[in-house]
Amino acid sequence: MATIGANLQAVRERIARAATLAGRDTGTISLVAVSKAHPVGAVEEAYAAGQRAFGENYLQEALDKMRHLATAEIAWHMIGPLQSNKTRAVAENFSWVHSIAREKVARRLSEQRPAGLASLNVLLQVNVSGETSKSGVAPGELAALAHRVARLPRLRLRGLMAVPEPTADRGLQRTRFRALRELFDGLRAEGLELDTLSMGMSDDMESAIAEGATLLRIGTAIFGTRQRREDAV
Repeated sequence: MATIGANLQAVRERIARAATLAGRDTGTISLVAVSKAHPVGAVEEAYAAGQRAFGENYLQEALDKMRHLATAEIAWHMIGPLQSNKTRAVAENFSWVHSIAREKVARRLSEQRPAGLASLNVLLQVNVSGETSKSGVAPGELAALAHRVARLPRLRLRGLMAVPEPTADRGLQRTRFRALRELFDGLRAEGLELDTLSMGMSDDMESAIAEGATLLRIGTAIFGTRQRREDAV
């Protein structure tokens, strides 16, 4: 049975191969290990193998891991849908939030980010596949939201995130990721200083890299399958 360290190495090799095929520098692609619903021991094993960024969906689970790993140099990423009544703990404990789709949530994070911490890095989640079950701002509403969020203090708008519908169709995968990249490019053309495209998971990272992903959210390929949970953060 492969260890988490071995899995991490295999993922890094996949990233390097995909970057080479896309004519990209591997150094421009960051990896967030999605540790949601996995025990703290799994995070410790990945950390020992050199991983420093971890993604969580469930607030209480994440806070428990943070307490256990308080001395570790970890950048914690909130990647799940964020309820407005739980923004304070996120603002106080995370380095990144990937899933902003409402101005109300962004404003609460801005107001609740402690002054002694660096600005909270935030991404806007875009519903590029148009699924009614998915979180995310509609593409047509993105620009207005982006400009409002970019003006909020104690936040740093870094870019966009998407979770397209799962599919084995590489063409469709690339179409969805290309749509997000084009929205990203459009916002940059409007003067927003964005640098992060969070897209690509275990089954579609090659397509995401080909379309310009700068940050991959990889869980299953590193930690194995997890028990499904339906609750939000």
